[in-house]
Parts: sequence; structure tokens; C-alpha cells
Amino acid sequence: MRTHLGKHVSAHPAIRLWLWILAVLVFCMVVVGGATRLTDSGLSITEWHPVVGVIPPLNVGQWAAAFDMYKATAEYQLINKGMSLADFKFIYWWEWTHRFLGRLIAVALVVPLLAFGLTRRLEGRMAGNLVLLLLLGALQGALGWYMVQSGLADRTDVSQYRLAAHLVLAVAIYAAIIWTALGVGLPHRKPHSLDAWIASGILVLIFAQIGLGGLVAGLDAGLSHRTFPLMDGHLIPDGLLAMNPWWRNFFENALTVQFTHRLMGVLLVGVIVLHAIALTRSGRDGAREISGWVAVFAVLIQMSLGIWTLLAGVPLVLGLLHQAGAMLLLTVAIIHLHLVIRAI
Repeated sequence: MRTHLGKHVSAHPAIRLWLWILAVLVFCMVVVGGATRLTDSGLSITEWHPVVGVIPPLNVGQWAAAFDMYKATAEYQLINKGMSLADFKFIYWWEWTHRFLGRLIAVALVVPLLAFGLTRRLEGRMAGNLVLLLLLGALQGALGWYMVQSGLADRTDVSQYRLAAHLVLAVAIYAAIIWTALGVGLPHRKPHSLDAWIASGILVLIFAQIGLGGLVAGLDAGLSHRTFPLMDGHLIPDGLLAMNPWWRNFFENALTVQFTHRLMGVLLVGVIVLHAIALTRSGRDGAREISGWVAVFAVLIQMSLGIWTLLAGVPLVLGLLHQAGAMLLLTVAIIHLHLVIRAI
């Protein structure tokens, strides 16, 4: 028993390092995933071969074959007809990089997991969490291909529902990795105070906002109504409930989706600022107060990036910065929740 306990404790630094490396890889994959959407690259590879697909076209004939398969898609026929091979290579490499990162993450998860597991360096709860991460990763890969398939039929892009689901699951995996890394070697604790429940609620709101961002991207909703705070000259524009039944507007009406995304951003800023003020007034724990104000700084930067991206017409660099900003805000919120729950 003591030998196993010693193995567990001695392995903690290596496990933390491994999990943080995994988190960085997932972070990069989410940002590259944003690039595949912004560059309309997601349908450039029309097949899914988990192993041999890691090898890109290596000669003129292979590039021509890959291009011919893309030419059969509705996206090419209706939007990109006549594009050059050089332009095709540009979008191909974005999608290939996204898929390569997915494969790299799978290897970076499975190999150390097996090594730590076989040498009995994982506690029971942590082992269970990591196996769950592995299953979620497999589901994410399947969901990614399911998303791509929605654009290979009679559509010129992927389903916004599947895109948002793919993004939210990726973010959930990232959050689970960060949370697990923060908890290595520490006893499990649940929210036990009002501050902890509010911090948990902030995390839920961030997840909801990221999901809305996925719908915005899927509908290209950020390319219209490029003014802030007004839309069509109004704080509350006409046409928010133009579709029937009414609930479809929140998923399929680009105007409503963008408006909801804006509204959620303002709500997030308000909740995070009020929470930080409340923590400061309580004066009980400096670390969580500081993390609360870091969250305020992060959400203000993220909202500013969102507005700038909208006003500029969603250029690639700003779009990627906005996506990365969402991930950084999420990271800060997770660390903040961890500190609040651990506070005595």
C-alpha cells in the first residue's frame, strides 16, 4: 500500500506536466479549427482515414486526385468553381493541420495514459477521469467527421448545429484536462459556498457563449450587422423572431444568433465584474480576489476583441485572436473556480 502511495506521489509532477502539454495541444487545435472555418477549409479533405490520412499528397498526381475529389463537392461547384490548385492547397493545409493535431493529441493522450496505468502510478479517481477523457476524445473525432459529412451532401458548408457541438465538446475536453491537472494530488472537493456556485455559474455562461460563437461561425452571422452596440440602428432590431416556430430563430436566424451572442457577452462582463467586487469586499482570500480581477481583465479584452472583429468584417487574424481569447477566458475561469472551491 505504501509502495503504491509513493508511486502515486512521485508521479504527480510528471502527470501535471503531461496534462498541461495536452491542454496546450487542445488549445492549438481549437484555434486551428477556427481557422478552418474562417478560411472555409473544412470540406477540402473529403475522406477520413484515421491512420494513412496523416500522409498528405506528396506529388503532382496525388494533389490532382485530392483536388478532383474536392471538385465534386457542392462547395466547389457553387462557390469555388475555377479556383486554382494553389488556392486549393491553401485550404487543404489548414484542414490537414487540424486533423494532424487531432491525431497528435490522441497519441499524446493514449501513450502516457498506458505508461502511467501499467506502472500503477494513477489513483483510482484520476484513472477513471483520464479514461473518460479518452472516450470523449474518440467521440470528438467521430463528431468532427459527422460535421464534415453534413457539408459533403447538398450543402456548401457544414451544419451550424454540428459545428457548435464539435466546438463545445472540444472546449469541454480542454476544461476537463485543465481541471484534472489542477487537482493532481489534491482531495476531491465540491462547491461549498455561494462564491463557488457563482464561479461555477460563470463557467457555465462561458460555455454557453462559446456555443453561441459556434453558431455565429456556422451561420457566418458575424459578416452582417457590423455596428456596435446598435444593429440596423436599433438596440433591439426587428426580425429577431421572424422564423416559425420561434425557437428556430436562436439556432438558424443569423440576426438572432448574433444578437444573443452580443447580449451574452454583456451579461458575462456584468456578472464577472460584480463577482470580483463581491470577492474584494469579503476580503477573505487574496488569491481568489486576484483571480477574479484577472477574469474581469480577460473578459473585457475578449469583448473588445469581439467588437473589433465584428467591425473589421471578421479578418482571419482577429477571428483567431477572438477564438484564442475565449479559450484564455475559459482557462482563467477554471483556475478561479479551483481557487474558490479550495478556499477555506
